[in-house]
Amino acid sequence: MSAALTSAPLAVNVAPTSRIGSIDLVRGAVMVLMAIDHVRVFSGLPAGGPTAGIFFTRWVTHFCAPAFIFLAGTSIFLYARKHADVSRHLLIRGAWLIFLELTFLRVAWTFNFDFLHYEMAGVIWVIGICMVLMAGLVKLPLFVVGTIGVVIMAAHNLMDSHMGALLDSLDQNRLSGVWKIFYVGFFAGPVQFGPHGPNLIVLYSLIPWIGVMAAGYAFGKILTLDPAQRKRLCLTIGLLAVGLFLVLRGFNLYGDPHPWHAAAQGWNGAPPMPALFSFLNTTKYPASLSFLLMTLGPIIALLPLLDGLGGGVARRIILFGRVPFFYYMLHIPLIHALALVVSKIRLGFVSPWLFTNHPMGNPEAPEGYVWGLPLLYLIWGITIVLLYFACRWFAALKARRSDWWLQYL
Repeated sequence: MSAALTSAPLAVNVAPTSRIGSIDLVRGAVMVLMAIDHVRVFSGLPAGGPTAGIFFTRWVTHFCAPAFIFLAGTSIFLYARKHADVSRHLLIRGAWLIFLELTFLRVAWTFNFDFLHYEMAGVIWVIGICMVLMAGLVKLPLFVVGTIGVVIMAAHNLMDSHMGALLDSLDQNRLSGVWKIFYVGFFAGPVQFGPHGPNLIVLYSLIPWIGVMAAGYAFGKILTLDPAQRKRLCLTIGLLAVGLFLVLRGFNLYGDPHPWHAAAQGWNGAPPMPALFSFLNTTKYPASLSFLLMTLGPIIALLPLLDGLGGGVARRIILFGRVPFFYYMLHIPLIHALALVVSKIRLGFVSPWLFTNHPMGNPEAPEGYVWGLPLLYLIWGITIVLLYFACRWFAALKARRSDWWLQYL
């Protein structure tokens, strides 16, 4: 990602004076991977399992949201070094992202206008809310912000033992909507805004993601060090995170509400999972410490190793990383439109399921619709090719023009 808030994933587009190429490369790579899972949503395949192909199709995309949000925090730090208006900037951009999640992206996911019965608070929503909160946090000393972030990431699983009682009490709890937005997420059901208000499904709760962004903000300081020191610290932090994940998860000490050995044996009546699958199947909603260590550790360790990486493939991936907001806003309706085409070709008609409130509101695809993995990856490849040409055009437009509205795209 870039060295300005332009590089904040899906957030701000301010032309930087210099760029950190490895951040652009990582961001572009995870965005390419992200599209796999979003194609999967419209394929009707389940999110992980029972086969190895389906499991790892989902698992590899787990790196995307942590990379987006952590490096968004890093980009805020780098932007703040050159701009005095960072808090105002974050407030405006955060509000803009929340608005787009609940309007444009909601329609892109569903191709319907049933706002009353279905809204989804996805990754763009949580990035927006975190940016609004970061507008205040950036006024604190860097060490304090980083400490707050690490504590939130590390300590929020202390709630695990109380989660059952909390979920049981939510229906009678006047603050149930606050709990769902801040921590519990969509497993507790939608947030209902009165008898006639919309239902909000909270896919990404605020905790622990505000901690991830705050930690990424403090991490930005490391990227300003000389290359040798930066490489040493990134490798140390990244490998320590991976090692901590292996210990905590391997011995089921702490960091995830679902012990892997229980899932391997068939947890809560679920069918048993292969040991490797259950070990890697950490909790994403809300993201557990194990999930964050598993994903952020390799990303941090890889960053210095990617510095200066060139070549045709790398340059094309970096292109996606330089226009993240445009990419994200375009890829959802594009994938959805391609799913309509696939349905027409395979079934002879466009399935009404593609106009319902899913991926979360109506997840079960009708019989005969579900794709196989080869078709899923074919549509993913077509999506990436089409997005490349669109993103190349938009990057060229941004390079030759400085219209004020471009910063919102």
